[in-house]
Amino acid sequence: MAIAVWIWFAVFVISFLLGYPFGFSMFISSVLYLILAGIDITTVVDVMVIQFETNFVLLAVPLFIFSAKLMNASQLTDRLFDFASAVVGPLRGGLAHVNIVNSMIFAGMSGSEIADVAGPGTMEVRAMEKAGFDKPFSCAVSAASATLGPIIPPSIPMVIYAMISGSSVGYLFLGGILPGFILAFCLMVWVYIISGKRKYPVGRWYSIREFLAISKKSFLILMAPVILLVGIYSGIFTPTEAAAVVCIYALILSLFVYRTVNLKGLYKLLVEGVVAAGFTSFTIGGAFLFGYVLAREEIPAKVAQLFLQLGLTSSPALTMLSINVLFLILGCFVDVSASLLIVVPIILPVVRAAGIDLVHFGVVVVLNLMIGLSTPPYGEAAFIIARVTNTPLGPVFRELMKFIIFMILALVIISVFPDTVLWLPRVMGYKG
Repeated sequence: MAIAVWIWFAVFVISFLLGYPFGFSMFISSVLYLILAGIDITTVVDVMVIQFETNFVLLAVPLFIFSAKLMNASQLTDRLFDFASAVVGPLRGGLAHVNIVNSMIFAGMSGSEIADVAGPGTMEVRAMEKAGFDKPFSCAVSAASATLGPIIPPSIPMVIYAMISGSSVGYLFLGGILPGFILAFCLMVWVYIISGKRKYPVGRWYSIREFLAISKKSFLILMAPVILLVGIYSGIFTPTEAAAVVCIYALILSLFVYRTVNLKGLYKLLVEGVVAAGFTSFTIGGAFLFGYVLAREEIPAKVAQLFLQLGLTSSPALTMLSINVLFLILGCFVDVSASLLIVVPIILPVVRAAGIDLVHFGVVVVLNLMIGLSTPPYGEAAFIIARVTNTPLGPVFRELMKFIIFMILALVIISVFPDTVLWLPRVMGYKG
């Protein structure tokens, strides 16, 4: 059996280094393990069917993916940008602050950092460059602010974490609200400081009449996150049903209210959504099989024992520090979904042994991994914004590193003070 485990691990690592998708790496290495261990290969089907059937919360993932694509394609984000400009535009570094606030609002509808970067991020960079901001700085603001996407509910990574840990999606969503504001505040502090040093432009003040007109124009879009959160926490629908409600709401706005998407465009978006959901589902399916091997070999228990022997579970603070360092390093090299699906099942026994609340831990992990999306060498958010705006990657990363310092500051705050995450869930009845 030891040989089967080592081959399983070696094939997974080699597949990853060769550039194969994580889903394929997990799937092929786990199937090879089953063969070497003499386990009936039909176990592959059994594991995947049972896991997909019991984890109905995963239905929310493709729905949130589609709603994000619909929001981007329908130009609804332009109206959000105008509203954000009216709210924070007059601050020093006006459009950079607008970029961050716009990401906060868009986060309430998409749940995806990449959707924010690829959609509103492109428009925001163009607007900032036109106003006199340096292009690498504009790209860095868009990449950093997109981190808010999976922190402020809804959140695709939180849905995946809930599936792994058994935590409540609703309480995870609530737990992300205050940390999202803390992160946004930290980013805006740096924008304010650097804008003063570089003499970046200040946005204009809007009259009350102009503000009310812009608010009216944006009202229906701003209601999307309100409908989602009120619906979930009033018990009208579950988080999974909320994803469907947001999709339908975005569809109504795009097709019938603003008429920014026609049937041909809708078909294209549906195809793109199915492809994206299929890729995500294959990755999750591979993770189910990978998790079966982890459980069979009792690897999570062995890791927990190792942490115990090293004394890393002697206090929640020490455990959280160790895990934060681990995930910060992982985030530099590994995709968010892969980190959640592979590492979290291994770490969970350690978290439980240290007495760390699973909702608090989940929000910390998601923020941690979001920072990784802006960090070299992986830095997917930075790669995307640099590519779509035709900006050299090096200067973007140099600007981003300053934002990352403030993002880590936000991470430290929510790690050290659990109430920044747990206060709202407890108000709503959470007993953890």
